[in-house]
Amino acid sequence: MQLRRHLLTLRMAWALLAALMVTGCTTQPVTGPPRAGAFNATDTAWIQLMIPMSERAHLLTALAPSRAADPALADLSARAGTRLEQEGVSLRALLDLSGIPDTRPHEGYDMPGMVSLDTLARAKRATGREFERILTGSLRAHFAQSRTLCASERASGGANEAKDLAALVERSATEELDRLGGPSRPSP
Repeated sequence: MQLRRHLLTLRMAWALLAALMVTGCTTQPVTGPPRAGAFNATDTAWIQLMIPMSERAHLLTALAPSRAADPALADLSARAGTRLEQEGVSLRALLDLSGIPDTRPHEGYDMPGMVSLDTLARAKRATGREFERILTGSLRAHFAQSRTLCASERASGGANEAKDLAALVERSATEELDRLGGPSRPSP
């Protein structure tokens, strides 16, 4: 049942991303000094999805120092949180460069790999091994999905700046998955 729900969520997320790329992302008004034509619909969709994904994962990692029992996992989480924060700053700078407004089209959606508000609430109530299970499962899902999204951006994006950042984020996600160890699957 859980696998079926995850697959349905994944299908819905890809359908939403495709719809955004075809409709919403191509008609967004430009508000800043964009690099004329350099950012395509894939770039826009990727940036607008990665910002909330990074923000939510960063919120989760910020809980680790007070909730994780394993000091090594708390340290790993702190390092991952620093990377996520830096990626968020870079993504926002890219959004500014693109001239696309911060409309938050993914607000209210729980996309694959995005730490849900429910997961954050559970993590805030949990400590020790229970928190660590939520943390590691959610981070594995986040980094695995980030890697997939970044590969798509590199393959179909138009702006070199976006494709370069996607390559960095993809490498970072792979490194974090290696540090976490184990399979890349979401937490229950």
